[in-house]
Amino acid sequence: MTDQTFRIAMLNDRCRQGFDRSARVVITAACLATLAGEDGTASEILAQAEVMAAIRRYVFKPEDGCERARGDLVVAGHAVRFTIDYYDLSLEWGSEDPADPLATTRVMTIMLPSDD
Repeated sequence: MTDQTFRIAMLNDRCRQGFDRSARVVITAACLATLAGEDGTASEILAQAEVMAAIRRYVFKPEDGCERARGDLVVAGHAVRFTIDYYDLSLEWGSEDPADPLATTRVMTIMLPSDD
């Protein structure tokens, strides 16, 4: 693993753990509806908390890649996928240097595999 890849992996871990204040987290509507069921807003909040806790505990496998930017897991009996993408600070373009936290906004998308 190169120094740059290691740095990106560490920054991605900060994003997954909720320590990157500039990161964005997006949960697709289909994923949230599947995890929450039809019980309303309280269930959606609990589903969000449950999926975030599962992603924070996620143990990476070799096939997930060195940057630790994606993973597949099961939450409440449902297959869930997360990916972390790298954008410039204005969220208009891809980041030129994902290893530079001052030039990159990370966006973690949580979705069902069918959303991909």
